[in-house]
Amino acid sequence: MLATSLRRDQVRQIDQIAIEQYGMSGLVLMENAGRGAAEAIAPLVRGRNPVILAGRGNNAGDGYVIARHLQLLGCEPAIVQLTDPSGLRGDAAVNWRIAQAAEIPTWSVQEEGLEELLERAGRSDAIVDAMVGTGAHGALREPYSRAAAAANRAAALRIAIDLPSGIDCDTGTAAGECFRADQTMTFVARKRGFESPESKQWTGHVTVIPIGVPRKLLRSVYLH
Repeated sequence: MLATSLRRDQVRQIDQIAIEQYGMSGLVLMENAGRGAAEAIAPLVRGRNPVILAGRGNNAGDGYVIARHLQLLGCEPAIVQLTDPSGLRGDAAVNWRIAQAAEIPTWSVQEEGLEELLERAGRSDAIVDAMVGTGAHGALREPYSRAAAAANRAAALRIAIDLPSGIDCDTGTAAGECFRADQTMTFVARKRGFESPESKQWTGHVTVIPIGVPRKLLRSVYLH
């Protein structure tokens, strides 16, 4: 039987082995993750216009894929880009370009001040957290800390991608401001920190989203 949760190092190991040893494209993994998350999110946000809070790493890349698939599922999402998109790299940059070519509505910190941007996002009735992922350590930096605080004040359904920004993947604790999710869409398996009772105030209900990683790979990682 496979283990039920993953440590931060195991998450990184699964991605690395899938790409380097199994020949799985990082873009395919990101597409699978984003599409699976969007399919789980769509029934929750139908009739709402969700905004995706995006940073600059692969978590943001997942968010761009989610926005694209939410459109296809009948929603009207918007991307809130909290950092300069010129800093995006790799698969996240590819999916940013796709989202822009697809003309998904985007509100950018380059075009609006951060406070104005967060005020607009706070008026939305569903907020998707795609700011930082499992690799993050310690307290959230700006602008993510202010974005999480603004989201938490909003009268909105809050959905985290992989894990809420600000929570530690391994311990389930938050060193400072943390996105307080009603729902968390986590990839491959629950994260080790979710086992901590303290984490529930941040994660809300957790749904596991498969991303197509082979069972043989998962078993090899879980056994080490």
